[in-house]
Amino acid sequence: MKKLILFTSVALASGVLFANVYNSMVNAVATDSDIPNSVMAAREFFKTVNPGNFFRIFSPATQIFTLMSLILFWRTAKSARVFLGIALLCYISGDIFAFTYFHPRSDLMFLSEPVPDDETLRRLSSEWSTMNWFRSFVLFVGVVCLFLAVDRIYSFKQKTHQTEL
Repeated sequence: MKKLILFTSVALASGVLFANVYNSMVNAVATDSDIPNSVMAAREFFKTVNPGNFFRIFSPATQIFTLMSLILFWRTAKSARVFLGIALLCYISGDIFAFTYFHPRSDLMFLSEPVPDDETLRRLSSEWSTMNWFRSFVLFVGVVCLFLAVDRIYSFKQKTHQTEL
């Protein structure tokens, strides 16, 4: 059961990372392509569902499974605990960044009435695009730390098993 929780954390974190990269490579580029027309098209497209619908489910799930992994493997190698802790901090930081930086910009671009002027839309879109790559990097660090934790956990278990023999 412990391994299932750990590997679920890795799978969820990887999914969140790649969804975030997708946003940078596809949604942000499309939105930035022909302002204001592209923003208006995105407003219409995102009326029913938007990337936030994905992240509202999978970001907290990633944090919960990473926290559970940290608790379950607390007594394993100290380095595994450190890597799991760093990963958890990365995922929490990503969400703090989302709520304090991205949501206000997204709300202005896609929800505000009246629609901001073209120059403001260009600035908001550019800021969003640039900083989303930074957020992807933070999430990537978290995923790397999770993989390093898995490595340390298995190395620790292998050493413990050899000592018992």
